[in-house]
Amino acid sequence: MDLESATNPEKEKQSLCARGWSGIKGFPKNIKTKVFEFVSKVKKLGQDDPRRVVHSLKVGFALTLVSLFYYYQPLYESFGVSAMCAVITVVVVFEFSVGATLGKGVNRGLATLLAGALAIGAHQLANLSGRIGEPIVLGFFVFLQAAVSTFARFYPKIKARYDYGLLIFILTFSLISVSGFRDDEILEFARKRLATVLIGGTTCVIISIFLFPVWAGQDLHNLIASNMEKLGSFLEGFGNEYFKMPEDGDCKEDKSLLEGYKSVLNSKNNEDALANFARWEPGHGRFQFRHPWKQYLKIGALTHQCAYRIEFLNGHLNGDIQAKPEIRSKIQETITKMSFESGKALKELALAIKRMVKPFSADIHIENSKSAAKNLYSLLKSGLWDDEMNLLEVVPVATVASLLIDVVTCTEEIAESVHELASMVNFEAVEPTVLPEKPETGQPEIVKSSNDANCPSVIVIIDKPSQENGNSSATTMNKYSGIPKFTEE
Repeated sequence: MDLESATNPEKEKQSLCARGWSGIKGFPKNIKTKVFEFVSKVKKLGQDDPRRVVHSLKVGFALTLVSLFYYYQPLYESFGVSAMCAVITVVVVFEFSVGATLGKGVNRGLATLLAGALAIGAHQLANLSGRIGEPIVLGFFVFLQAAVSTFARFYPKIKARYDYGLLIFILTFSLISVSGFRDDEILEFARKRLATVLIGGTTCVIISIFLFPVWAGQDLHNLIASNMEKLGSFLEGFGNEYFKMPEDGDCKEDKSLLEGYKSVLNSKNNEDALANFARWEPGHGRFQFRHPWKQYLKIGALTHQCAYRIEFLNGHLNGDIQAKPEIRSKIQETITKMSFESGKALKELALAIKRMVKPFSADIHIENSKSAAKNLYSLLKSGLWDDEMNLLEVVPVATVASLLIDVVTCTEEIAESVHELASMVNFEAVEPTVLPEKPETGQPEIVKSSNDANCPSVIVIIDKPSQENGNSSATTMNKYSGIPKFTEE
């Protein structure tokens, strides 16, 4: 026992030494691996959006320019230590997009001007109260403006556009009014601060606009179109994926297309921020000043609603409980057509937004999807299952059908909003090249008017009146899509 206890510490020391030596030997290799990983991440960050590299260079250039007010003696004599305010302004104002930079610059400039003027006025009023009453009056004004400005920041509309301005207002008013109690040259101090802030802000805005500008409005425009295209890709492939047999196998490319919609679910905050920045931007390219950015948010909200329904549809692709093959075969063609036509409509709408043309061809796909939805409704109403069938096998099919009908309705609402945007911005009219499919017997006939070349979107729907059959339930038409729904009498 004594011999074993004596040898154990020696073995532990040897193992510790071995581990320590292996760690020392592998240290250079680990450092090299970490460096390569960091470089690859940095490279990927720049390749994902090369504008990030350009923006970094623009910020460095702006800081170098305003630093001359501190380095160059004649300029330093004019502004003194206050020249550092120009440097600070560049650091806090220069943002990635023109709209964000312009919004921050205007907020900071106006807030500094207004706060400086009010602080000087408060200082003059405080002087009238004598040496004893001056700090009391100044303290009251500082308390009043800070309380009112801070409370105003809770107001949603003010917080969205002027939150930074209110923050600078509180800072500048407090700084000038409090420092003026010990410094008699308060007017000169306020003048220098305002001048340096304007110099720094103007430098940011000029460089942001004239050197490789990044427009928030263009990013919002592309984001809305991209989101709709991702939803369209999912819907185009949903039918084949849902009715796929186990022996067909999986395709990685199809899986990636079906997963693309998930980024749409979390894009609302980005859309709101881009719309807020876009309102500050001047007219550029195809986007005029006061472009209807709120309409983009409306389209984005409808797109999110459609994405939530698609999220539920995605949950049924690999569900544990599936309907019997005979039921799935009866609705396969109709559901696949509904999904495919809705996807094509969303892709056409996305393309129309990108090209800024009127989405006439999307209307044709929407009519085809509505026709398929009515066929599906008729199949469900006629009864696809008997009373002896397991209810758990029926529910998934009914759920998928209901969700797809909602998707068709949502797609038409998106199309209506895109048409409104096209009217507001005067999108270019382009003749559609796709003709609607001929509906089956008993379905409404869709006739495309070709008499007027200037109105390529005129669609006439000829529907045959249905006879009353005395049933306890009547069919009503959906407000938006014309898809029938049951209502009890």
